[in-house]
Amino acid sequence: MSPAAVPPVGARIRQARLAKGVSLRSLAREVGVSASLVSQIETGKSQPSVSTLYAITTALSISVEALFDGYGDEAAAPPVVAAAAAPATVLHALAAFAADPGRRIGPLVTPGERELLELDSGVVWERLGHVPGSDVDFLLVTYRPGGSSSSSGGLMRHTGTEYGYVTSGELVLTLGFDEYTLGPGDAVCFESTTPHRYRNDGTEPAVGVWFVFSQSVQ
Repeated sequence: MSPAAVPPVGARIRQARLAKGVSLRSLAREVGVSASLVSQIETGKSQPSVSTLYAITTALSISVEALFDGYGDEAAAPPVVAAAAAPATVLHALAAFAADPGRRIGPLVTPGERELLELDSGVVWERLGHVPGSDVDFLLVTYRPGGSSSSSGGLMRHTGTEYGYVTSGELVLTLGFDEYTLGPGDAVCFESTTPHRYRNDGTEPAVGVWFVFSQSVQ
């Protein structure tokens, strides 16, 4: 699968923003980043962190799954602007996830068939399956040593519920005012609207299986 073979998801974010009548600067203020960064994300020149990705979808009242599956009526959407070639960027990887809205991933997905999404700050998502019409991300998540869900160190929150199970390494979860160190065999579940952050303070990759159920947002 070649991520560059499909339109970049940055253009999908731009489509959602324009469809809702939100200016680039307004979105940047809502997300708490610079307008320059939003522009770079929309054109595929920069990779968002996990927290920035969720902040953008929350500000636009869309789910992350909506980015995977495409946004709105493609025939009525603003024209997609081709991004500069940037192989392996998060936006091209997301676009590969979104190549076909009705596409079923599975029932069997072998390691060589996984779609990979490389985020900022040393985080990798591998998509383990998808059932059309479901708002759930079924992911193998890897946090490399020093990796974090937020490059700024801030906590994130978004709609939905998440369930996680750590298979190897150690992952530190900050959840509200509490902090938990997760090791192999440990599991977590919580409402994603609770401010949270993941980080790997160790010297080995932290790996786990995550289900993130998103509420459909219109």
